[in-house]
Amino acid sequence: MACALAPALAQQPKLNYIRDAEIEQLLKDYLSPVLRAAGQPPGAVKLMLVGDRSFNAFVSNGRRMTVFAGSIIDSATPNQMIGVLAHETGHIAGGHLARLSQELPRAQAIAAIGTLLGAGALVGAATSRNTIGISGAAPMGLLTGGTELAMRSLLSYQRTEEAAADRAAVTYLTATKQSAKGMLEAFKRLADQQMFLASRVDKYLMSHPLAADRIAGIDAAARESPYFEAKDSPALVQRHELTRAKLLAFLGRREEITRRYPPSDTSLGGRYARAIYAHRFSRGDEAQALIDGLIKSQPGNAYFWELKGQNLLESGKAGAAVGPLRKATALAPRQPLLRVILGHALVSTGIPANINQAITELTVAIQRDPEVYEAYVYLAQAYEKAGRTADAELAVAESYFMAGAYEEARLIAKRAQARFPAGSPGWRKADDIVSFQSNNKG
Repeated sequence: MACALAPALAQQPKLNYIRDAEIEQLLKDYLSPVLRAAGQPPGAVKLMLVGDRSFNAFVSNGRRMTVFAGSIIDSATPNQMIGVLAHETGHIAGGHLARLSQELPRAQAIAAIGTLLGAGALVGAATSRNTIGISGAAPMGLLTGGTELAMRSLLSYQRTEEAAADRAAVTYLTATKQSAKGMLEAFKRLADQQMFLASRVDKYLMSHPLAADRIAGIDAAARESPYFEAKDSPALVQRHELTRAKLLAFLGRREEITRRYPPSDTSLGGRYARAIYAHRFSRGDEAQALIDGLIKSQPGNAYFWELKGQNLLESGKAGAAVGPLRKATALAPRQPLLRVILGHALVSTGIPANINQAITELTVAIQRDPEVYEAYVYLAQAYEKAGRTADAELAVAESYFMAGAYEEARLIAKRAQARFPAGSPGWRKADDIVSFQSNNKG
């Protein structure tokens, strides 16, 4: 929701992307109705999660929606988070990134003209004996004036698109019989944070309208909706609380977790957070007892079984982890990430019969989600244990490729390709990696 400046004007820091089946599924369930209301196919948008506590979300490459963990943690209700996703959907449906790329050349032209004018003024000042009215700082100000003019032009365009995305979000929420109150609540929180800042910044050098202006822009339309007072279902509220607890327990500091989820909090979310806390800080037996209590409360919750298996696996008990992870996969058979951790456990047992099962689980996971980097790593281990060296090397090459280490991927793929019969499926997959590198080196 609070995007950074356009890439041409600011460098994005490297983001810490994380994967989690439970959280990704909840975000998809939030997003899918909104996408349909916007006339967008749900499967065409790739959701990404960043392990950062900022309240932020943005769209890149037109179809990749990135959500920061802080947005979920700080959203008090599902409706607030859904409002964030609806806003980002407004950018996708409005084609704002495509239009931004068209706007950039105009901004660059403005910068070039402004810089030339500034350079001319600087030359004039240097050659003239009459320096009255020109301070030493003035020429440099003129040199940067064109860049500032370009930035103001581009940011003005961005603010217009942000306001359009806000209005579109209200439309989508109304169409899906959901309230826009969550959006207003989120903007109100931002407005409170900006209260001191607003009098000290140039709002024309901001990529987003001030939160108070955003509230004014959608308040009437939001309140006119017949669904303004609509409430989130209790089941959805519980799922939201579980994901908030999960993220805070995995990302938060010890004192923050214990303060927010003390033993007196007997809610399912509080118990989930304490179970993850015990797992995270290597209190395996305590974690198992807490997880078993969660499973007793919700035996059909795949993610409680996943946590049980993960805790056993990371405690060096791979054999014991297989059963709970099989249960998790059976309860959520379409979740590739669950198959990945099951494959990891199966490989880690070292039992020959489990190795072939691991290859099956990991292959299915990759077919359903080719961007799961760890799946290639575990698949390479499984192939190596099964004596399938060519397949193992190809999986290693694919893991490097998915991690963006293209040169290393190319070298390993070449070695793997030499082991496969020419023209075989493995040979062709290796050749794709080799060719990708060749095409991009020239």
